[in-house]
Amino acid sequence: MIDGDYVRIAPDVRLGQNVRIYAYVNLYGCEIGDESRIGAFVEIQKALKIGRRVKISSHTFICEGVTIEDDVFIGHGVMFINDKYPHATNAEGLPQGEADWVSIPTRVKQKASIGSNATILCGVTIGKGPWSARGVLSPMMFLPVLP
Repeated sequence: MIDGDYVRIAPDVRLGQNVRIYAYVNLYGCEIGDESRIGAFVEIQKALKIGRRVKISSHTFICEGVTIEDDVFIGHGVMFINDKYPHATNAEGLPQGEADWVSIPTRVKQKASIGSNATILCGVTIGKGPWSARGVLSPMMFLPVLP
């Protein structure tokens, strides 16, 4: 169910049953599980999966390479990062393209809770269960994502 104007859902998005999407949302190349809710002003990029019954609060950015398992809560203004060394240009000084960087995966395990305004650095796994993250999260705080 879409509750609002100005929602962009690309044709390659896979939506589960009873997904609620609010105004000013941009979705492309992703999969959203059954009964999940996506708040206003959220962008969810390609090549990622959101589980079932996930709540994503407003003003959140979820980038390529993130996996969010079932029953997860994402607070307001949460930002995920998928590049350890972001640059605007490549070694030749040209605008950086997809071939110039590697997306580093991040995983949020079942029933995790991420508090508002958290920035999740790439290459981490946020553990299962009732745990809340706030602020900037370093890869050293979690187990590394295994290949």
